[in-house]
Amino acid sequence: QVQLVESGGGLVQHGGSLRLSCVASGSSGNIYSMGWYRQGPGKQRELVARSSSGGSTDYEDSVKGRFIISRNNAENTVALQMSSLEPEDTAVYYCNALLRARERGILTPIKNYWGQGTQVTVSS
Repeated sequence: QVQLVESGGGLVQHGGSLRLSCVASGSSGNIYSMGWYRQGPGKQRELVARSSSGGSTDYEDSVKGRFIISRNNAENTVALQMSSLEPEDTAVYYCNALLRARERGILTPIKNYWGQGTQVTVSS
């Protein structure tokens, strides 16, 4: 069974930096993309950054130039380096992976997997 395990997050002052990490454990057969979403208070969950298996990346407009996503395909990990943090970045951040798991040697249909979420709070 595939699990996404996140680490990092916490409380930081305006202008500070944080790093989030996520590892896909279990039988993750083929991982197509890994990334990060966030959900702020009273807001819908939104894409923050995503990295495809081919190396292309996408960023939400408000984080471009401040956040960097990096991925290690061999280790099934993805990290998000966040700099120049703003109070508006306060949210629960979720690791996401689009993948086909391997169960009893067989690849399952492609599916979205989510981490449990980690809180990022930026004080003004």
